Amino acid sequence: MIIGAVIGVCVVLALLAFFVPRLSRHPERGTQRTLGAGARAGGKAPGILGRLFSKPFHTSSRAVGRSGSAGRRTRRRMPF
Repeated sequence: MIIGAVIGVCVVLALLAFFVPRLSRHPERGTQRTLGAGARAGGKAPGILGRLFSKPFHTSSRAVGRSGSAGRRTRRRMPF
């Protein structure tokens, strides 16, 4: 369920970044801020558990950033 939500957010951000590149930065940063809060909360667990709990949030945050930048990069390369 959560994996599907992250994939959906990435797709929406990529499309938003392609069609409206300037307006896509705010939702991207908001999503990354939310995922960062989850990573910080998961990282408070002791020892190895902290890394295990925070890793999915870091990975998801990186995916959100990559999808937004990929949409803007694709838009830059278009001939129009």
